[in-house]
Amino acid sequence: GFNRSGDGEGGDGGGESRRGGRGGFGRKTDDGGEQSEGGNQGEERPRGELYIPPPPPDDEKSIFATMAAGINFDKYDDIPVDVTGADPPPHITTFEEVEFFESTKATIGKCGYKRPTPVQKYAIPIILAGRDLMACAQTGSGKTAAFLLPAITKLIKEQVPGGSQAETQSPQVLIISPTRELTLQIYNEARKFTHGTMYRPVVAYGGTAVGYQLKQLEGGCNILVGTPGRLLDFLNRGQVQLDQISVLILDEADRMLDMGFEPEIRKIVSNYSMPETGKRQTLMFSATFPEEIQRIANEFLSNYLFLTVGRVGGATSDITQRIIEVDEFGKREKLSEILSATGVDRTLVFVETKRNADFLATYLSQESFPTTSIHGDRFQREREEALRDFRSGLAPVLVATSVAARGLDIPDVKHVVNYDLPNNIEEYVHRIGRTGRIGNQGLATAFFHKEKDAPLARALIKVLSDALQDVPDFLEAAAEAAVGTNYGPAGGRFASKDYRQGGGGGRGLKGDSSGVGNDQGGFGSFSESATGGFSGSAAADEDKWE
Repeated sequence: GFNRSGDGEGGDGGGESRRGGRGGFGRKTDDGGEQSEGGNQGEERPRGELYIPPPPPDDEKSIFATMAAGINFDKYDDIPVDVTGADPPPHITTFEEVEFFESTKATIGKCGYKRPTPVQKYAIPIILAGRDLMACAQTGSGKTAAFLLPAITKLIKEQVPGGSQAETQSPQVLIISPTRELTLQIYNEARKFTHGTMYRPVVAYGGTAVGYQLKQLEGGCNILVGTPGRLLDFLNRGQVQLDQISVLILDEADRMLDMGFEPEIRKIVSNYSMPETGKRQTLMFSATFPEEIQRIANEFLSNYLFLTVGRVGGATSDITQRIIEVDEFGKREKLSEILSATGVDRTLVFVETKRNADFLATYLSQESFPTTSIHGDRFQREREEALRDFRSGLAPVLVATSVAARGLDIPDVKHVVNYDLPNNIEEYVHRIGRTGRIGNQGLATAFFHKEKDAPLARALIKVLSDALQDVPDFLEAAAEAAVGTNYGPAGGRFASKDYRQGGGGGRGLKGDSSGVGNDQGGFGSFSESATGGFSGSAAADEDKWE
């Protein structure tokens, strides 16, 4: 069978806290389970299973398994870079320019990294200089290595002792991300970059047995990677203290705030002996930073630099995008027709609801396309198994809701299909960003329903045009018909500029880190409602927020 209700949250007291979206809201029940409001018509979730994940591989070959750079990697040298803020350090062009320790140099070699990506060229020296950073870069641009390499280098340089066994741990690096899958991905990268050192990363996320993760934690922890809910659980248990944190990293920061994790983030950042802003280094990475999110983030960072790589919120030209007009009842047959024509190798299909994910996966399997699915109602064990089957090729088609849309590292995805288009253009860009990564060529197909998807038409045209893609006539017509609606201009929420610049922004850089704009100073207090609530990008995944 494909999926069962419940996802292994709660029951052990370690479930993730979730806010809702328009599809429904989840609220905690006394036993650690969860009830749905709206999205699942009041259906009560059963208690989850106690899942203990398989141990990660210890052999060097598996640890350093990487994705080869595609034929277009050289094009990254021409991507514009923009830095704003006071006195940025010079960027690098090669890894050899950085005084990495021998263990880090060896790791870089084993990873197969020949030269830094644009975000790494600028972020690595900024982080090594001890500056706070807000970084916007395309998905798949090497963001994780951009913050892990310098963070680990700082541990070595400061001669921080390796993790040792203790009931309460005081890590030096804390990394927070919104989803379990992204958290696990960052943890695996941290294992790679700490290989050959004394430093120990530990992961904390919902859906797995708390006791198992606590045992891993008690074995020693220098780098703690986790989702907000499970981190708060460990902090409230007194198993983790934050007084030794020197580097705080928020990955996919805009999504965490959009998803309603702002109270949890504020609680973590402001309590548990966390060093205050200015006395720790804070790094925020994401693919978009809308202005309202920047204003909230301003409270977490001090005298920071704002780095944008490429078109913020834009799609890479390495992805061939095609938009197909189809009504709701013709989508299944059209998808089957496309898969028959293009093949099923590494095809990621995004749908709006959890229920449809199961129905579509079953349909495709019956049509002889081996398919699995991932969404918030699957047990954590099932979710990880689905990803393993997809990565290995056992199930070359993966049907997913937005739980898999952000930051998920699935090497060499060939084809992304937006079976259901999302409600906003940022989500579309994030979804298609699963393919065409690190310079590889990718294909993205979207089904466009003229009544349902018309509000997205103008934004789609802008994304297509900016990436030098063909714009179909029906999309132009839909955009014309949508004029006068209240959906705003295409891409209006993209954080293309540092909001401190008052709309000006710094000078576009191509290999020049000088002449950037000045920091305009601090700002007054902002209402917590400045986030504007939820973006709606994952609301249709009902009440399941990771």
